[in-house]
Amino acid sequence: MKLRYGIILTTLMLLFADPALAVSEGANVANDEVEVANNDTFQAYGNEYSTIDEFKASTDYIKFIIDNLWILIAAFMVLMMHLGFATVESGLTQAKNAVNVIYKNVFILTVGIILYAFIGFQIMYPGDFNGFFGFGGFGIGFDPSDPVGMLTPAYGLDMTIWTDFIFQAMFAATAATIVSGCVTGRIKLPSFMLFGVLLLAFCYPVTGSWHWGGGWLSELGFYDFAGSTLVHAVGGFAGLACVLLLGPRTGKYEGGKIHGIPAHNIPLATIGVFLLFLGWFGFNGGSVLSADPETVSYVFVTTALAACAGALASMITTQITMKSLDAPMALNGILAGLVGITAGADVVSLTDAVLIGAIAGVLVVLAILMFDKLRIDDPVGAISVHGVCGIWGTLAVGIFSADYSFGIQLLGTLSIAAFTFIFSLIVFGAIKATIGVRVSKEVESDGLDISEHKNHAYPDFSPVKTSELGAFAD
Repeated sequence: MKLRYGIILTTLMLLFADPALAVSEGANVANDEVEVANNDTFQAYGNEYSTIDEFKASTDYIKFIIDNLWILIAAFMVLMMHLGFATVESGLTQAKNAVNVIYKNVFILTVGIILYAFIGFQIMYPGDFNGFFGFGGFGIGFDPSDPVGMLTPAYGLDMTIWTDFIFQAMFAATAATIVSGCVTGRIKLPSFMLFGVLLLAFCYPVTGSWHWGGGWLSELGFYDFAGSTLVHAVGGFAGLACVLLLGPRTGKYEGGKIHGIPAHNIPLATIGVFLLFLGWFGFNGGSVLSADPETVSYVFVTTALAACAGALASMITTQITMKSLDAPMALNGILAGLVGITAGADVVSLTDAVLIGAIAGVLVVLAILMFDKLRIDDPVGAISVHGVCGIWGTLAVGIFSADYSFGIQLLGTLSIAAFTFIFSLIVFGAIKATIGVRVSKEVESDGLDISEHKNHAYPDFSPVKTSELGAFAD
């Protein structure tokens, strides 16, 4: 009966809610005062119940169900993004490496979730720690002796510990997936797998703890809403370190010229980008950490506007700089806008979201061209999309929101990028010095699918060898 009355009461409150609560353009929809008030409310109505059954019988349980369910749905949407990464990466590279790409993505997602459950979650969220490194123990940290503290808002969020973990776990594998795109076509599979494990087990959760875990950057006032730096720049700069040590694909920069190695399936890459676009609504919308309609809907709008502005800006920039209507650049423009808005999707105005996305769309084209001129071979443009635009999006929070300092944003994003880059140089360098990281020239020419997996993605078609492109001679 109490639950039934609670549903009726909640419905009436929603029906007669003040319409003046609508979000206006430029409003900071996630201001600190509201956040503190909400956290106080979570603690209050979670701690006043002595048993789970008592909490379920309360009117507060309705809101908890809705918030918890939305975050789970958002986690499913982020999971779908990994399909997008796999199809983008395989579509923008050669057919002879498609099986290898898929295998790496499957490995990173599955081992990432396992590692995050075993060790990563409690490095990233260790509780009280020195602000730089902490460890709460192995496992997810569920305390069976305190179900109220683990499965009600007494946990500190309007979700259970299980929901918190699975949502964060879906983010964790993304960083190493970004690296996969940077090194595709010429890396030894065991070397990539070992590096991915170490990146996921240590680097990603440590830098994540600096902000999301309540560490030193959080105390300084650094802000990265959904991970422009904490997720995307980490993947981008890890990928940059690996590419520098790995070297370019054979024939890419022969004879003092830049030779294009064409994508094998642009329609497949297009499917991947739109899967990522869709999943990003869960990535950013779920990061509200509640189903609050005001904030979630606002984040959806800023996310969409930035993505569209990024695409259009990349199209214009490509035409100006390359005299070409390049479809992969347009696709990367969408991703650039999405990465750019991720740090401040809840705190910038709609106009600023368009501007942030547009600047990201320009930057991604210029960065891809710059890395090519520097002979840094990134087959899918992941360093530019995630690394460069990740830093831009984080700095944009300090530019477009008066509540955050540009200096602190700069300090935070450079600190995380530098730590990741140095960590990756050391770890990948050690792997290179021991078991090696580069496949032979013959294996690369034939394709990793047949050498590593004894299989072809397209058995009815003949793979194109790099040597047949005329880019180099033996």
